[in-house]
Amino acid sequence: MHPFTATRPPHLAWLLGLAGLIPFISGALGIWLTPTGWRPLVIAALLDYAAVILAFMGAIHWGLAMRAEQDDLRAQMQLGMSVIPPLVGWATVSFGLPVMLAIPLFVVAFIGLYLADLRAVRLGLAPIWYRPLRRVLTVVVVLSLLLAWAGVVAA
Repeated sequence: MHPFTATRPPHLAWLLGLAGLIPFISGALGIWLTPTGWRPLVIAALLDYAAVILAFMGAIHWGLAMRAEQDDLRAQMQLGMSVIPPLVGWATVSFGLPVMLAIPLFVVAFIGLYLADLRAVRLGLAPIWYRPLRRVLTVVVVLSLLLAWAGVVAA
């Protein structure tokens, strides 16, 4: 079966995607489970990792756009979208936004990135199997960030 028509993600993509969730899940739980003095470190690590992953995911869109024809407007838009996630992540952590604002901003960024992923699949720039992989990963990332946000609010 051709990789762009396969509906199930490759096993390795699932494993690596799930492994990439470990810092999100452990960070969210860490906010609830670590002593108060350690929470700022846990929050900083979680936000830093979220920024790194936004950059990584943006780079995927850069790669998808590079595969298309140079005059393909859809691919050019994908190329433009590839720089937004890393800029959001960078601005969020480097400007030291308050956690109460940073976490919701990351939630919105990951949801927006997921919508861009769906668009890439719909346009045939990304394989069909990318949709179910990104759905699961995005849900866990967003729930982890919301759990972390709740932990910050409850503190």
